Amino acid sequence: MSTEQKIVIVTGGTRGIGLAITKQFINDGAFVCIIDKSIPEFFPIADQGSCSVFEGDISNSNDVLTFIDKIISEKKQIDILVNNAGIIKDNVIWKMTEDQFNDVIDVNLKGSWLMCKAVAPLMREQKSGRIINIASRAWLGNPGQSNYSASKGGLISMTRVLALELASRNITVNAVAPGLIKTDMTLSLPEEVFQKLLEKQPSKQAGEPNDIASAVAFLASDEASFINGQVLHVDGGRSIGSTIF
Repeated sequence: MSTEQKIVIVTGGTRGIGLAITKQFINDGAFVCIIDKSIPEFFPIADQGSCSVFEGDISNSNDVLTFIDKIISEKKQIDILVNNAGIIKDNVIWKMTEDQFNDVIDVNLKGSWLMCKAVAPLMREQKSGRIINIASRAWLGNPGQSNYSASKGGLISMTRVLALELASRNITVNAVAPGLIKTDMTLSLPEEVFQKLLEKQPSKQAGEPNDIASAVAFLASDEASFINGQVLHVDGGRSIGSTIF
């Protein structure tokens, strides 16, 4: 499933699942362009010649266009876009503020839309491309996440629409929906909360960031060329059936 010499964009690619995706593509021989709102002070991957990092906000159209123009100027092509960047600001709806709702929708949904809008013309001109949106099992509904679940449900609907709009130009658009994954965010939860989440897993285990990266690499590969508009749940079976809480 080589993506050698491909130019790949990973939003939010400096940590967690995004970092695992970045490393996967670099290991497969691609050049990765990252846009992230907050760049770690120590990010040695950027010094290895197979990655570039742009500090920017994907919910800001000017940042997105500046980033994409820079890639086109330097690399002349964009083969793969992975919309991974996302934020969480949880609260039950009677306590959630309008800002909490807007912030999550702006980054998770609008930001991904801006990225897709910016790369679509070049991919159409190339008559090739792969777009993989990182959704979440939460699109099925999670208490306290009316903003986050709505953003991920919207992302899945957008995935299906763009798959139809771009298919004639040899561009596929798919989504990966992670479940409980061991990241800094989940591992920072109180131990009793994390254990309760594990108990709800059919396997009683959490996934690793590399599990998501492998799924993304597959959907970006030639082997997945006839897969389009689909949602791949990588959640250890958590999304099966109606008992999702």
